[in-house]
Amino acid sequence: MRINAIDLFSGCGGLTEGLEQSEINVEYAIELDRKISNIYATNHPNVKIINSDIQKVTDTTFKQMENVNLVAGCPPCQGFTQMNRNNKRSNYKDSRNMLIQEYLRVVKIISPEFIMMENVPQIVHFNKFKEMLVALKRCGYFLDLKIINVKNFGVPQNRKRLVLLGSKKQQPNFPDFTTKNIKTVRDCIGNLTPPKKSTDILQKIHSNHTEYIEKIISMIPKNGGSRKDLPESYWLKCHKHKNVGFSDVYGRMKWDTPSPTITGGCLSPSKGRFLHPEQNRSISVREASLLQSFPKNYYFNEKYPKSLLAQMIGNAIPPLVAKAQGQYLLKLQRSSK
Repeated sequence: MRINAIDLFSGCGGLTEGLEQSEINVEYAIELDRKISNIYATNHPNVKIINSDIQKVTDTTFKQMENVNLVAGCPPCQGFTQMNRNNKRSNYKDSRNMLIQEYLRVVKIISPEFIMMENVPQIVHFNKFKEMLVALKRCGYFLDLKIINVKNFGVPQNRKRLVLLGSKKQQPNFPDFTTKNIKTVRDCIGNLTPPKKSTDILQKIHSNHTEYIEKIISMIPKNGGSRKDLPESYWLKCHKHKNVGFSDVYGRMKWDTPSPTITGGCLSPSKGRFLHPEQNRSISVREASLLQSFPKNYYFNEKYPKSLLAQMIGNAIPPLVAKAQGQYLLKLQRSSK
């Protein structure tokens, strides 16, 4: 039997891309932002995409999705992250965090054979998430909850994520693969043509800076250097205060290790270690997408603001992780027959 999926909170399509690579058929997707849904639709033209706030999608609409036997999604997670200083561990106030209840609503309505959720590890401390797990078990799901690192799935990036898989027929046990063949920044982007010589428009898009900031970037040591390697006279004023600012900002990636976590600020060196290992610039849109394991031909609209491009890439589920989950669910389905 074929697995047909709905991708909730689809973003630009990282989850869908991975599921389709695993030969799972994605029937439906839901995405609020129209520009982001346009990117999704261009890359996945056969998926019926609902461009709407999921809270406004009616129960009747979901009841009509009779052939869906996998509900998958990653409720927006920015409110759960460690960097959100306004939150306490169990009482997250960010309104986006309530979308986890929408995920549960859809599962209850469709009652699929399988469920899949991916999120930040910090979500395990959120009361609504704990309540959702109890509700899913009451609905008859056997659950497997793991913290994985995406570098173990062929993604050239250090990124810890929570993976939740559920099945109505048997206990899932998703393996957190460990491999000696860890992909590095060099493996991923080492052979790309520099932006000024590239014919790839997405390789040409990266952050722009004042002459003074460009000088500072040029002084940061190649292959892993950081702002702390600079003479203190070149430290930015905001970095001179003790215990203020993240140490990785204005840092370079290292060639022979996975990249740091690609976030929604991945095109801005002031948001993390997002400088190219050698060239005096941030990573480009193309480089960010490749470090997330998107295919080289994945479409992004070069006319969109850099901030939106960075957001949709950084917020995406790395396709290779979704692919591994999809392959595991197909294996689980075959073994239950």
